Amino acid sequence: MSYQVLARKWRPRNFASLVGQEHVVRALTHALTAQRLHHAYLFTGTRGVGKTTLARILAKALNCEAGVSATPCGSCSACQEIDGGRFVDLLEVDAATNTKVDEMRQLLENAVYAPTRGRFKVYVIDEVHMLSNSAFNAMLKTLEEPPEHVKFILATTDPQKIPVTVLSRCLQFNLKQMTQPLIAAHLKQILEDEAISADAGALQLLARSAAGSMRDALSLLDQAIAHGAGKVEEAQVREMLGAVDLDHLLSIVDALLAGDAAAMLRVADEMAARSLSFDAALQEMAALFTRLQIAQLAPQAIADDLPERLRIEALAAALDPEFVQLAYQIAVHGRRELPLAPDEQAGFVMTLLRLHAFRPALASDDAGAGASATRAVADRSAATSPAAPRTPPPAGSSTAASLARSTPVAVVQPAAAVATPSVPPAALPPATPTTGDWHEMLAALKVSGMARELAQHCELRERQGGRIVLRLAPAHRHLLMKPAQDKLQQALGEYFGSPQQLAVELEATSGETPAASAQRDRRQRQDRAIAAVEQDGFVREVIEMFDATLIESSIKPV
Repeated sequence: MSYQVLARKWRPRNFASLVGQEHVVRALTHALTAQRLHHAYLFTGTRGVGKTTLARILAKALNCEAGVSATPCGSCSACQEIDGGRFVDLLEVDAATNTKVDEMRQLLENAVYAPTRGRFKVYVIDEVHMLSNSAFNAMLKTLEEPPEHVKFILATTDPQKIPVTVLSRCLQFNLKQMTQPLIAAHLKQILEDEAISADAGALQLLARSAAGSMRDALSLLDQAIAHGAGKVEEAQVREMLGAVDLDHLLSIVDALLAGDAAAMLRVADEMAARSLSFDAALQEMAALFTRLQIAQLAPQAIADDLPERLRIEALAAALDPEFVQLAYQIAVHGRRELPLAPDEQAGFVMTLLRLHAFRPALASDDAGAGASATRAVADRSAATSPAAPRTPPPAGSSTAASLARSTPVAVVQPAAAVATPSVPPAALPPATPTTGDWHEMLAALKVSGMARELAQHCELRERQGGRIVLRLAPAHRHLLMKPAQDKLQQALGEYFGSPQQLAVELEATSGETPAASAQRDRRQRQDRAIAAVEQDGFVREVIEMFDATLIESSIKPV
């Protein structure tokens, strides 16, 4: 005997063996039990969710020799002929190849004749939305008032294209997509009956790739069994599907936390060497950030048997919830822009670098930036030292003439504007709770994102007992978001060692807020940097000799 594919071999034969469509099964079972039989049914849903299977089971329930019931015997000649696809009174029509009105009229002309073998003549019209408007009009009258021995079962993947005049004449049932756990459990049961070993991770990959279709899942399972020589192992299934290993994505997030862009690009090169789909990688990355956000905000929703649970929880604790939201958007937009990239790998790499560019500022990053600035200043100092004098070219030379015609000179990062690199927060001594300066309290609070932005634009109005009142200028009312207030209140409780009740009043501030103070400091540092550049001897000579202009916006204090 020839091999029968799993999708056909394990096609459900009755309502009890049908999985994932309990709401439809319940309605049809009650209707058959109460003998409340409609003349036309419409099953809608994506491919591979059981539309044709339900139609055949319903046809068996209507024509079983044991009588009309929700539990056809499956052993009588009518049931066996329907299962074998040779029952003369079950007419399965493919509307995609019978779209014309003449074909529909010829089909309906035979409906007036009594069934040959069964109790009912059942018309199953698949992909009914492919019929032409004329064909729909030809079947309207018969569909509304068919002979008592005729039942219509229509199936479609696109109910929007069916005229409302047809929809109003049918009982409509919308079949749901299969969930991944349901597909994986069904595949596991089939493999146990087939005596084939399988990894749980492999079944999860197959269920995810099926995208809600049980038929697609069974077809992929057939392919996986052949690929694995009778075994279904995760590594082989991943290779067969070209799926992105979650370890790759977790390594990318680890490198993101470490601020190591080179490590992120190495992972991208490894994925390219394995010819993995970067579109699928960005899709999985968005799913990973979704799981991280769930682990942060609703940890009880994470399944206990998730293999990567501990690693996901660790990453969730290390990342800010605000950044996870941003990272999710970057992954989604990166996938959307992938077709516009020079090639898929370039688009994926730019998405990784975008994540790196917008990652939260870490202490190690600040220290590294300070060290880089110090090296840059040292290089400039060495270049302008007496050992290597810098003399402007003579005014009459051709070089001087070309410089005079060029754009104004911009000088950045002068040695006189160097500031001492800040001490990383980890090296700061522990803060001591105080009721004094709000600026000092904010520097010690463990908040980031919108919560810190809110705190920086407030001033401390009063603190009494466990109640803290802040004042926020009306111009910054957009910062008054409840999540930010809740996070700030929690940080204040940790700072003072006891629960605090936070209240924020919208009123003009009387003093200088931390944000205003920081802006003033930046302006003073910028002014000092500009003054240092203007007083530099070499700069003054260049300005006087070439009538140049100093572009102040290009000067950045270190």
